[in-house]
Amino acid sequence: MPADQKVDYLELPARDLDAVQAFYEKAFGWSFTDYGPEYRAFSDGKIKGGFYRSAARSSTESGAALIVIYAANLDQTKEHVLASGGSLIKDIFSFPGGRRFHFADPNRNELAVWSEP
Repeated sequence: MPADQKVDYLELPARDLDAVQAFYEKAFGWSFTDYGPEYRAFSDGKIKGGFYRSAARSSTESGAALIVIYAANLDQTKEHVLASGGSLIKDIFSFPGGRRFHFADPNRNELAVWSEP
């Protein structure tokens, strides 16, 4: 059952649903459900969401919220993201509480990955 008053679902734009699905499956092991040519749902094992067909992209530069993924091994995850077809927006940097990097998926949606110090 969904938790009351908690974030329950995320949606992002994607011009090419097959490309974003292949990227997130390879980079993070997410599972997907195809709902036709306009929508693809995902689950990362903790949260669910979806990608809707759109030429738009989500980026902090345009004021979008930043989705941040946790990784126990930040350096290894960065290499895996790049090998899976992601591109680096901000290389690994420190912030109070840890380190992180920002990447773009095949649709140029910006997300980040963080790890403890």
